Amino acid sequence: MTPSTPDYGGSTRPARRMPPPTPEAPRFLFAVDGIRYEAVRELARMQTGERLMLARRRQEADNTVSGFCFVRRLPNPSTYLRRKRLVEEVQLAFRLNHPGIAQIYFRKVHEDFLHVVMEHVDGPSLETLVSAGVARGRPVSEAFGLYVGAELAEALHHAHMLTDGEGRPLGIIHRDVNPRHVYVGAHGGVKLTNFGAAYSVMVGREESPMNLVRGDVAYASPEYLEKQPLSPRSDVFSVGVLLVELLTGKHLFDVQDVRFASTGLAPLRIEILPSLPLTQMRILLARFSPADVEAAVAGLSPDVKALLHTALRADPTERFATAADLCGALRTALAKRHPGYGRHEASEEVATVLAEGSCLRDVVEFGEGGLFPEGLEEHEFGGPPPRK
Repeated sequence: MTPSTPDYGGSTRPARRMPPPTPEAPRFLFAVDGIRYEAVRELARMQTGERLMLARRRQEADNTVSGFCFVRRLPNPSTYLRRKRLVEEVQLAFRLNHPGIAQIYFRKVHEDFLHVVMEHVDGPSLETLVSAGVARGRPVSEAFGLYVGAELAEALHHAHMLTDGEGRPLGIIHRDVNPRHVYVGAHGGVKLTNFGAAYSVMVGREESPMNLVRGDVAYASPEYLEKQPLSPRSDVFSVGVLLVELLTGKHLFDVQDVRFASTGLAPLRIEILPSLPLTQMRILLARFSPADVEAAVAGLSPDVKALLHTALRADPTERFATAADLCGALRTALAKRHPGYGRHEASEEVATVLAEGSCLRDVVEFGEGGLFPEGLEEHEFGGPPPRK
């Protein structure tokens, strides 16, 4: 029997097995307005069926390469409601226009799959930098962590404050802020990606089921894992968890500490396999306290410890009220302790961390694995394609 794959409209078609694309043997995807989009490397295949590809843009008129971009081939939902939610998630991402958020250029249905063309970020993710820091035996500097955290918080505040055409708040919450979704570009710019799990109160939007946890639970807020109301403070907590890991090289939570069975937890299901087990994370968060934060950040400076304590309160009403408040605290600490640290210094530190953490080229991760083929240097990819 020939295997089949459901198409975007819910029917089936024979599955085709094709070799992975390479720069020498690219795979033509589609053409839009005289520009051919060719996949040159498959970067990741997610558990959901999503594929992320690095693609180059080639002018049909003269066959010249004009830049690179990321192309996400999204999975085919099995029901009408899931298809509707997928389209609405892409529409939501289109509304985000901020230098700290990777831009969505357009969407295209190709071979019955929905493809999303996105800005190419020419630098490593924070996950890679954490791994390189572990490999060299020293995490990134305090200044770098404060700088990245402030840039990330500013981008999140933009998303949180976004309104529709009539000025009504969209109520966007990212829900999946983690080191895999934050990149530092070649010139030190910080980019937040993947709003696919975002929550929004956009009128008429088909929201995920109440018992579905989307995103990596290892960075989720306590209220999200207990399906309580969400607010910008939920993303503030996730940024706090991310910063602890970035500044110390260790994750805030150790599931090995969970030695007892869960009781009284409402059933939840996860969309993708998380980096830490869901049940153990829920147990840890149920007993989470400032003492746990203090144990994790004991080696950091008092200023940084204080702001992390505020970001990581279990009770959301005790955290920074907005991502802008967190951004302000981070920028104040950066200016006080490391005046003058900015994009240039961050770019230089990234290069140093990657050079000293020589394991970088063995790292394969979402959005990044195999990005630089043998014999091709990073700068040869150029910047993101111009907006169409």
